[in-house]
Amino acid sequence: MNAHEVVCPCKKNAAKRQTIRLLFFIGLLLVAGVALTACGKEKKQEREKLVNVRVAEAEKKMVQPYLETTGTLKAYEEVTVSAEVDGIVKRITVEEGAQVEKGMLLAVVNDIDYVLERQRSESALKQAQANLANARAEFQRKEALYREELITKQQIDDVSTRLALAEGDLERAKAALETSRQKLSRTTIYSPLLGAVKEKRISAGDYVRNGTPLFQLIKVDLLKLNFTISEKDAAAVKIGQRVVFKVDSYAGRDFKGQVSLLYPHMEEKTRTLQAEAIVSNKNRDLKPGFFAKVFVYTTDPFDAVLIPVTSLIYDNSVVRVFVVDGDNKARERIVKLGAKYGELIEIKEGLRKKERVVVVGQNNLAEGVKVNVAR
Repeated sequence: MNAHEVVCPCKKNAAKRQTIRLLFFIGLLLVAGVALTACGKEKKQEREKLVNVRVAEAEKKMVQPYLETTGTLKAYEEVTVSAEVDGIVKRITVEEGAQVEKGMLLAVVNDIDYVLERQRSESALKQAQANLANARAEFQRKEALYREELITKQQIDDVSTRLALAEGDLERAKAALETSRQKLSRTTIYSPLLGAVKEKRISAGDYVRNGTPLFQLIKVDLLKLNFTISEKDAAAVKIGQRVVFKVDSYAGRDFKGQVSLLYPHMEEKTRTLQAEAIVSNKNRDLKPGFFAKVFVYTTDPFDAVLIPVTSLIYDNSVVRVFVVDGDNKARERIVKLGAKYGELIEIKEGLRKKERVVVVGQNNLAEGVKVNVAR
């Protein structure tokens, strides 16, 4: 071997170490590149991640604003039927809860004393008529004699006085007979209205006096619906407005009425206005005392854009919703609310009909986020 061709072992090892370091550095660069690429992909996937939502289409419907309150049904009219004569109750024809017609017989008071009184009055009338006839005949005779100057002026005056007294007696007898007939007629007691017997206060055999309460009757073919309106809504309620109400006894059934009375003052303790509506009850399904859920319609019907209440996002005084555009991206809208109609609410500004409004998942959204609309 030539001496110039000999390589120093130390130099050879140094070159080897340099090569290893270069390869190691290249490996680090490759690993870092792969890591950065993977991170970028993850961030891109995160940016493109879809938010699952449910949507409902904004609808344009005919609506009619109303106020919701509670009330109680009352009898339209309540009457106490009292005795108009003294006597023993002979017969009762109705019981509590019975339906009665106007003019229907309710009870009878023993009338024997009143029959006898009528008979006495009839006899007294006949006597008065006879006395008057005699007085008139005597006056005619005396008048003829007076014209011939056969009797004095005093005698004719006496006859005239007796004639006037007889005429007065006849009028009193007629009045007494009419009174006895009226008393006799009042021994039979009739219903003054179409309704029902709320309370029966006497029994057969009871002695009653003039003015003794006998029955409490209520008119039920018409009813009154008494309800209250809060102070802030009082100006919206007017006489003649339509009222719809529901009662627990007839679930799912609507009953109608019309506002007939607004009290002239506010209740100071509750800050409410008392109101009243007239309700037809021809079938007598409704009963006085029923509790009612009341809806008072305050304006005429009109078209409005409606969305579900669940779509609203409240941020202090601002109300927002998210809609989904044609690219399935979320778009934020600030809206102005109107009246609530069950599970829907009127949107006065900020939304058009047929726009897709997010009703589930809107709290996870921001402007421009891609969404997946669940079916």
